[in-house]
Parts: sequence; structure tokens; C-alpha cells
Amino acid sequence: MTLTRVNKTQRTHFGSFAEALLQCKVLDAEQLKTVVEQAAEAKLPLERFLLGKNLVDPAAFTLAAAAYFDMSPISLPDNFIVNPDLLGGKSLEFWTKAKALPLAKLAGRMTVAFADPFDLPAHEEVSRAAGGRIWACVAPERQILDILKRLKTQQDANNPALAMEAVMKVDDAEMELMTDGKDDGAIDASLTSEEDAPVIRMVNSIMVEALKTKASDIHFEALEKSSRLRYRIDGELVERPAPPKSLHNAVVSRLKIMSALDIAERRKPQDGRFKIKAVGKEVDVRVSILPTVHGEKVVMRILDKANLAPGLASLGLDEYAYKAMKFAIDQPHGIILVTGPTGSGKTTTLYSCLQDLNTPNVNIVTAEDPVEYELAGVNQCHVNNAQGLTFAGILRSVLRQDPDIVLVGEIRDGETADIAVKAALTGHLVLSTLHTNDACGVVARLFDMGIQPFMLASSLILAQAQRLFRKLCPFCKKPVEINAELLEANKVDPAPFEGVQIFGPGGCPKCRNTGYKGRGAFMEVLPVTPKLRAIIEKGGNAEVLKALALEEGMVTLKEAGMRKVRAGITSLEAAFEVTGGE
Repeated sequence: MTLTRVNKTQRTHFGSFAEALLQCKVLDAEQLKTVVEQAAEAKLPLERFLLGKNLVDPAAFTLAAAAYFDMSPISLPDNFIVNPDLLGGKSLEFWTKAKALPLAKLAGRMTVAFADPFDLPAHEEVSRAAGGRIWACVAPERQILDILKRLKTQQDANNPALAMEAVMKVDDAEMELMTDGKDDGAIDASLTSEEDAPVIRMVNSIMVEALKTKASDIHFEALEKSSRLRYRIDGELVERPAPPKSLHNAVVSRLKIMSALDIAERRKPQDGRFKIKAVGKEVDVRVSILPTVHGEKVVMRILDKANLAPGLASLGLDEYAYKAMKFAIDQPHGIILVTGPTGSGKTTTLYSCLQDLNTPNVNIVTAEDPVEYELAGVNQCHVNNAQGLTFAGILRSVLRQDPDIVLVGEIRDGETADIAVKAALTGHLVLSTLHTNDACGVVARLFDMGIQPFMLASSLILAQAQRLFRKLCPFCKKPVEINAELLEANKVDPAPFEGVQIFGPGGCPKCRNTGYKGRGAFMEVLPVTPKLRAIIEKGGNAEVLKALALEEGMVTLKEAGMRKVRAGITSLEAAFEVTGGE
């Protein structure tokens, strides 16, 4: 509301505040008489009585008070920004107590808005803080207090110590370290003094906040003069208030103790894991510690079984991809390969396949580096190169365990690839991952590893490439125009978008104002048909395979992304983030 200014002749003859209320038409004569009598009975000044009982509009009260004291009334916008230099070294608590706000300074005189011009002691305090020269005006109390509160919030957010203190207000009961039957006292043996208790609370609060924000990873790293804490949320790293650098080593030591690692070793990388129970969940945490120039960096991967899809049907595949995947895992033998970069959800997809295959009449054995999720009824082996337990070595032993289904965490070399393909040829269903750009690239990659074309043609059932994309927040996504230039730059035909309403990110508290919430997967599924098998057997290249696969109905990663865009699940920009170069 913009306040109407009373002219000079109207503002100089008020004998009382009551007259000002009447002249400014805040109250009529009858209303004024009533409130004056009520204020007298309550033994309160008229202005205190009106504000305390909330009997008049704050803006109208401000207008009358300004007229009475011969001050200018002013209305402050919600987005008003205070210059910190005008605070005069006084705390925000000082200005809040005085209900005053410094607005500007010109020729040595400061303009200050007061919410209560009747509070003369506050005026005197502010005048002294400003060096004795102020020009006073009147603004509604709520506007002044709201602006000061917003400024306080901003200052706290920019102060890591205060922000961390707020984050640390976590009840110790919120998180419990799962020790698998070990002596609980031994876990905290070296952190039992009063000085170490804040470190334990810090680590607990970091873990609890990560779970509440559904972070997949926690990064705690040492910089030259500070520490940095970041959470990976929906694929993006988000910086959070970090403990002070002076406590960096103590926090790392606490994490080492929780992971049963050597706290004295700071020169070599270490890997470990621990379990915690917090926020109503029991999760595994995989820990990697790496010595850097300014101290040790810790990355923790949060492995929550609740995030695992219970089966293929829960992965959100299109009909073609689902039928192809379902047919592949129902085969008695052969090899299924899932490809994609690190962090693209390959392991989650394979585990979803195992969920469907895991029945009492089937023997499933895995070789993983490391074991990410522990699955009931599945025999899982952890690769340990330091002890000579390589993928190839474990795979040889696994094949003597009468397995029906074998999962190999990753095919990294020719030896592992050869054993996996031979296992598929000798009556086992093998599932594994590989690093290639697309599904058709699997064939060329395995040829490079030394696999003979006739062996690959006989064993490969299906290859799949995937990428994780950010989903639009369903609460704030908004309709947007189609960016024709973006489609052209990424070589996408605009025709399928004609008449289609697409959406873009908005921003709301539920998605932390990012516009995105949760992730899904684009999948390019290549079932090996008889025609494709014939080309593979002849050593055909990836381009020939891709052309035939597209004729047979395969959907590329980019097209899978465009379908999700047209369905309103993600935005064009988010889709091209992960498929632009495909």
C-alpha cells in the first residue's frame, strides 16, 4: 500500500494524536470517542491501545503518526534491500529492538524509518548510532520487521559457523550406528571426551541431513583455508555449511572409526563402509578416503535398499524396452550387458533384474567391486584385488558353484570378458556392465577385448545403454515454449513437437527451488534378433547394427529422452544434458 502524504498545513496544528486520527480519517468521531474511553479504562496511551488491540489498519496508523509528528510516511517494498554499511556497526538485534531501519545516507545525514515514532528512547539510541544526524520517517511496523528478519536469515546463511550450528541441532537419538553385533563401546573408544562430543554430533547431523534431502553421495573435502561439504542430490552437487577447518581431521577420524579404518594412516587411500539407522531407515554407507594436498577428502555413497526397484516393471520402461528386457532375463543362458557412464544406474537396473529372477529354485552368485546392496537369497562375492580376488578369479570359482545365474559387476578386461562369454555359452545366464556410449557399441568393445565374432553372436541376448535424467518437480513445473534453436543444435526433428505442450522447471520449497525432483532413466534397448546375430557373426560394425536395429524398432537414447519431454516428465534442457552428444 502506498501511503498518502498529508500536506504541510494539515500537519502542524494537531494538539493530540486523537486529532490526527480523526483528521486522517483513520477513525470517525464516534469510533474515536469509544477507543479513547477504552484506552483510559485500560490505563494505556491511545497509540499503544490501538496497536495492541489491532483496531486500525497499520498503514492508516502510520499515516496518522507521521502527520502528528510532522514526519514523512513511507511504504517499503517487499524486495527492499538494506545496505549493510548503513547499519553503523550495530547488530540487527539493535535495529529490531528499536523497530527502525536505515534507508539511505546523503551529505552525512541518514534517513531512518521508524515503526513507532512514540518511542523517543529508541530515537535517541538510533540518533547516537548515526552520529547525531538523522532524518526520520515513519513506516509500517510489519514491513520493517520483515525486512530485518530477511536480512538476518541471509546473514546466517552466509555464516558457515552459525549455519553449521543450526544444522547440528540434531538429537543423538535420531541416528544410530549399526555395528553388526560388535561392542558398541569400541566404536566410540577414541571419541569419548567432552571435546570430541561435538564432532560426533556434527557427523550425525551430516548423515541425518543427507538422508532427509535424499542425497546419493556426501563429499567432505579439505581446501586450503576451509573445509567444504557437498551433497549430490538428483545428480547435482549442492554445497552445505561445513564444519570449520580446525575440526576437519577430527571429523575424518570419526568417519574412519565408524568404517573400521586406520585413523593413523593419512598417506594412503582407504575404503570402508558402515551401517546407520536414521530417519526411519537402515542404510549402508560406502566410504572412500583420498589424501589430497590440503588434507583427506571423504566421499560417502549412501546405499538405501528402499530405492531399489522391486522388479523390471517398476523401472518405468516403455513397452518395447520392457518386453525386450523381460524376454532376455527369461532365457536359460546367454549374456545381458548394460552400458553407460559411472553413476547412470547400471547396477540398479541389474539388481532389478535379479529381484525378478531371485526364486528358491535358482542359484544366483555375484562378483562385485564392491557389493553395493545386500540381497537376501543371493550369494554375493566382493572383489579384492589386493588379496588376488579379481573379477576373473572369482568368476572361475563361481562357475564351480553350480550357478544358474551369474552377475559380474563389470567387464573390465579381456580375461573377464572371455570367461563371461564362455559361461554364457555353457548354460549360464550372465548379467554384467560395460562402458560404451550406446547399446550397439557393446559389440565393437567386446571385439576389441578379443572375443571372437561367432562366440559373441552365439551368447549375446541383449545390450542396453542408459542415462539418468532429472525429473521435473510435479508441484511447480510450468508450460514453456518449444526452443526450436535448441532442437536444431541437437539435430532433433521438430515435427513430433508440433501441437505438443512441453514443460520446464519452476521452483518451489518441495524441490528446493531447483524445479527438479527425483531422477529417472532413458534406456536404449537392443535385443539381438536373428538378423542382428548374423551381422555380428560376420564382424559387422556398430553403424550397420544400429541402422538395422532402428528398422526393427529400437528407440535411441535421444529419442527416449524426447518422448519423456513430450510426456511432460522432464525438460528439453535436462534431456539434452545427458543425451546431447548421443
